[in-house]
Amino acid sequence: MTKDEAFEFLDRTARGIAGMFGPACETLVQDMGRPDHPILSIYNGQVSGREVGSTLDILGSDKSLDTAQRTTDFVNLYAIAPTGAQVKSSTFHLMGEDFNLALGIDFDFTSLSFANRTLVGLMSADADLQSALWQGGEGKLAGIFDECLNSLGKPVDALDKRERMRLVALLDQRNAFSFRKSVPYVATRLKVSRYTVYKYLDELAEEKAAAKKE
Repeated sequence: MTKDEAFEFLDRTARGIAGMFGPACETLVQDMGRPDHPILSIYNGQVSGREVGSTLDILGSDKSLDTAQRTTDFVNLYAIAPTGAQVKSSTFHLMGEDFNLALGIDFDFTSLSFANRTLVGLMSADADLQSALWQGGEGKLAGIFDECLNSLGKPVDALDKRERMRLVALLDQRNAFSFRKSVPYVATRLKVSRYTVYKYLDELAEEKAAAKKE
């Protein structure tokens, strides 16, 4: 492959990528065989403010590059262009006996960054609705627990496993487990572990599923 053939291929690739991803995607071909790495062709140059013949890199620097820098691919690196654009930058080399060309791709994601901030703001909330509606939720949960326990006619210490499960079932019917930290609260009142409460809930769910199949 000659230098002209290599340039034709990279230029065609650069033009295609720029066309595919639109004005936010700057693509260019550089002569990396020279320390000042001049731009041979560029598309959507408004991203960095560069044009054909420019020796500036995406950072706006015109520093000469050493051999290692002029032969190393750089993939998906963050940069801020002289225009202020936030950019993801990659450079890919195509080298032959008498040439060293590179395809540069600089994607301006500034607008996406602003959009992300807007989305985060739109999706954020000060608190969950359940907590807002039921201020003093622990007191409400305590009342539900006491009512369900009274319906069994026994104190907690006198409950066997079947009766504890019955109590958990009653609490579930009253949506007690929709409150924040409801499982730790119920576990404390029942004098069992949180794991045990979750186990009771799982067993109740299995019973409901089995009843539906009958």
